[in-house]
Amino acid sequence: MLLTVSRHTCAMGETAPTIRRRWLGRALKELRLAAKKTRDQAAGVLDCDVSKISRIESGHRGIKTAELRALLDFYGLTDAAKRDRLVTLARKARTRDWWDIEYGNVLSAGDYRDYLSLESDAAWLRMYESRVVPGLLQTQDYARAIIRAGKVEATEEQIDTLVEVRMSRQSLLQRQPDPLRVWAVLDEAVLRRKIGGREVQREQLLHLVETVRSLPTVTVQVLPFDVGAHAGINGHFMLIGFPEEYAPDVVWLESLDSSLYLENQGSVERYSLVFDHLKARALDPDESLDMISQVAKEL
Repeated sequence: MLLTVSRHTCAMGETAPTIRRRWLGRALKELRLAAKKTRDQAAGVLDCDVSKISRIESGHRGIKTAELRALLDFYGLTDAAKRDRLVTLARKARTRDWWDIEYGNVLSAGDYRDYLSLESDAAWLRMYESRVVPGLLQTQDYARAIIRAGKVEATEEQIDTLVEVRMSRQSLLQRQPDPLRVWAVLDEAVLRRKIGGREVQREQLLHLVETVRSLPTVTVQVLPFDVGAHAGINGHFMLIGFPEEYAPDVVWLESLDSSLYLENQGSVERYSLVFDHLKARALDPDESLDMISQVAKEL
């Protein structure tokens, strides 16, 4: 299944479906169909209009814990672990995230908020990057230079906010008890493109080395120019893996105007295979750190 993550226009009284509500709604729909129940029957259980069931299943509306448990009983779900996972997901879907609390009046709905939800719920990220150092590994000055270049219509205040959000995201790398695990394959061009000038680029490379050496959950490999053509030649991508209680792994793809994620198993397997090929062609982690350090010295 391919889902385009973009801005949503909703009917009066509805809210844009968030990633978590979509996951929960899809799970409830699958349970209802497996139990051979109709939306009308489900609406009877909750004593509500059938449109409410439709909005819950589409992710446009949340669901209270008592209502969720009633539907799970009606659908015959007795597995305690699965019930607990869905209840946890429903509660998280109702919880305001830190970016909504601190920056909700600045960040627009749509792509970026959906990505933040995916990233914050993830157990691990695997990415191929051909342009820049990934946001979770950026210095503040490097991030500012990238955001300023890419957001040509943004004000300085907006740029400041986006930099703050990017820096705050990096706390995931030291999240307790389960820090986010990151494995990044970087094209050599990422090391040699002077983002923000020589000094900013040099500090970024030194920061990259220090981060990898200090955090065992972060791995970086460099794909040197001399490998020639390779499996990632068509562009950057990210694989996102989640704990069991959330969802299957997904592929995140980003473009200038929109972003999308692929969650069908075939797509995830194909991108996983590409990532394995890239890891095999890249320098090993120790050699990669040596190369990054050497490029930093040359700046």
